[in-house]
Parts: sequence; C-alpha cells; structure tokens
Amino acid sequence: MSRDPRAAATAMPYWWEAAPPHAMPTTPLPKKVDVAIVGAGFAGLSAALVLTRAGRSVAVFDAMRPGEGASSRNGGITSGNIRPGFAEIERRFGQGAALAIEAEGKVAREFLWDLIRTEGLECDFKLTGNFKGALGYDQYDTMARASETLSKRLGIETYAVPHSEQHSHIGTDFYRGGTVRMDVGGLHPAKFHAELLRITRDTGASVHGQTPVTGIVPEGPHCRVETASGTVQARQVLVCTNGYTDKAMPDLQRRMIPVRSRIIATEELPHEVMDRLMPRRMMMGENRQMGFYYRPSPDGRRILLGGRDGSRQGDPLEPTLRLRNGLAELFPELAQVKLSHSWFGNVAMNRDMIPRLFEKDGIHYATGFCGSGVVWAPWVGSRAAHRLLGADAGRSAFAARPPAAVPLYKGDPWFLPAMLGYFTAQDKLAMRRARR
Repeated sequence: MSRDPRAAATAMPYWWEAAPPHAMPTTPLPKKVDVAIVGAGFAGLSAALVLTRAGRSVAVFDAMRPGEGASSRNGGITSGNIRPGFAEIERRFGQGAALAIEAEGKVAREFLWDLIRTEGLECDFKLTGNFKGALGYDQYDTMARASETLSKRLGIETYAVPHSEQHSHIGTDFYRGGTVRMDVGGLHPAKFHAELLRITRDTGASVHGQTPVTGIVPEGPHCRVETASGTVQARQVLVCTNGYTDKAMPDLQRRMIPVRSRIIATEELPHEVMDRLMPRRMMMGENRQMGFYYRPSPDGRRILLGGRDGSRQGDPLEPTLRLRNGLAELFPELAQVKLSHSWFGNVAMNRDMIPRLFEKDGIHYATGFCGSGVVWAPWVGSRAAHRLLGADAGRSAFAARPPAAVPLYKGDPWFLPAMLGYFTAQDKLAMRRARR
C-alpha cells in the first residue's frame, strides 16, 4: 500500500463533525459541595446524574472540554468486553467468577439501553449484534464452547458461525468462523456524551470544563479539592479520569497505563460494497491481542476500524498505515480506498485488565475500563454513585482492591512500544499456528 502521508485527510475525530466538544460557560466555583467528581466523561457524568437526582450537590471538573477525551473518540461499540476472555477468566478465577463478571456485563448493557431509551438520548443507538472472528479452527472451537456456556447459563443470545456460513455475516475470508452476540450494538459516542452532559446539567450538577484538578487534600471529614480556578470543599470525592489520569492523582497514575487507541474512517463507500462487506451492519471484532475492532458508521456509508497505537507522541503516519493495511487484509477490495479521518485517544489499562471500583484513603475511584468504556464507564460510574449514597445498587463484581501499581512507572509509559511489539510478535506466531 502507498505510504502517502495524505492517507488520512484529517486528525479530527469523525464523531466531532456531528457533535464537537464545546467549552462550558464560565461559572463561579461553589465553595462547598456534597460530592466533587474529577472527570466529565461517561463515568463522571453518569455518577453525577445519580447523585444529583438523589439530592446531593455535585461539581464535576475536567481538565479539557467535557467529553474531549476518550468519551468522544472511541468506536461507539457497546461491547462491554473484558480483556481476559471468558476462557481466560475462568482459568484464572474459576467459572463462578467468570460467570459473575459476564452476568454483570449483561446487566450493564441493559442499563445502557434503558438509560438511552428512558432519557430519550439521541445518539444513533442500534442493537445490531457483534461478530467476533476466529483466527483458526481451534480458536473457533474454544469460542463456540464459551458462546454455548453463556447462552445456557446466562440466557445471552449468542451463537457460533461456522466458516461455511461466515459470508452471511461478514464479507471476508480472513477468519475461520466466529461467534455472534446479539446484546451488543453501536452508538454515536460524541452524541451520547453531549446528551448525557445535557441531562446531567439539567439535574443541577455544575460542570466545569478546562478546570484541571491540581490536588485533593483530605481534611478531617472533608476533602479540599484544589483546581486551576480555585478551591472547593467536598464531603466526598470521586475520581473518574481513566486514560487521562495525570500527576494530580499520583497514586492512581501509577496503576493506570494510558495506551493510544487509533481509529480510521474510510471515505463513503457504495451501498453495494457495504452490503457485500457488512451485510448485517453488525459491530465487528477479533481475538488477536493487537487485533482490530470495526463497524459501519451510523449512516451505513463508511467503515470505521480501530486498534492499538504504539506511538507515544505527535501524530505519526505509521499507526494510520498499520490500520489501513489491516483494513486491506480483511477486505482486499479496499486496498486503495481513501481515508477521511485518522484520530486517537487514550484508553487506560491496568495489570488485571478488569474495570475497577474502589476506595483508597477516603477517595473513591471508578476507572480502568481497558478500552470498553462505552458500556463500563456509565455502569461503573453509576455504581460508584450508589456506593457514595450507601445504596445496595452500589454492589458490583468490580468493587475490589485497587489494581496493583506498575513497578518503576510514574506516569511515563516508556515501555509501551516494546510491550506492544511483543504482543504483535505473539499475534504473528499465533496466526502461523492457527493457519497450519
């Protein structure tokens, strides 16, 4: 493929064309609030919505424009994936723990659908189903067994798709079959955030964009929240910063590794091409460690494909070319297609690769969504709010100890290129074995 630097027309997220993040009106900071929330993404706003409707006074702070981070940069796939797959979680923790996590994922997806429906959030949500491709027949057998377990034990509508029937779901010969989950869909993430911001502000929460929190200092039964615009006294503090955690929260920063996730969008494709490549307009994924996730745009006229970006600074061409080559590997007829967008955002990984809800030194945290925050961020944020209220609804399989700190890490992920390179090498080896 060409290494033309014009491979992508713009670095602006495709989603921002319809719903760009906006600066918030400048308003004075409250002197005291019941709850201060750090981070105005999906998690922080979902928590604020619960708390204000319960009668709490809430101030939400974000270092950027609200939603400017991962909430408006992601793929908009409502997967609720857990990075260790079902088989791996079962191996590490037992079938009971694996089923508990999957069961909570089922509830979390339903919570998101209900939130969108009952609040009337206009965000192009469609429950399309999700196809996950198998790289080899052995992997297909493992995935098919896990699908059968989820169907029988949890009542999730999921089924295996053998290689012979693959083209009815996706127009590629790259996979050796796959599985489908019908409880997964897609939405427009920037529109979803804008709507969530609207209803949260309507409940009375004050949201302060471009107001970074510089420190949180416990003072007896309260905390002093120091920001670039002044100080607020809060009875409780909830941190929801995830992939944009900075040195203002040094203890959390040592536990959350920011990893770039990049997405490309094709130019508009002919209707017959979309019918051939994505006949059911499903969300798509695969089982490689450095694999791709992809989907049709909400209007069904483009393909958006994303994956991990091993770069650490600037906006280099190489990650865009990697995704473009991946698109051509899946769909050879798109080898020369033009791209309209290529952008990135940070996701937060931790050593367990599982979302986390915990309290440490009097501060509460809802974080660690590991690239699946469209489902997990609203869910875990709302569970955190219920925990602050002392309600039973705060119970969660993710309420546990903090994730372990990363040795020798203090906010600069210098090791990422080597680590992602190692995963890429593992994927190549696995692919060779799978195709024997």
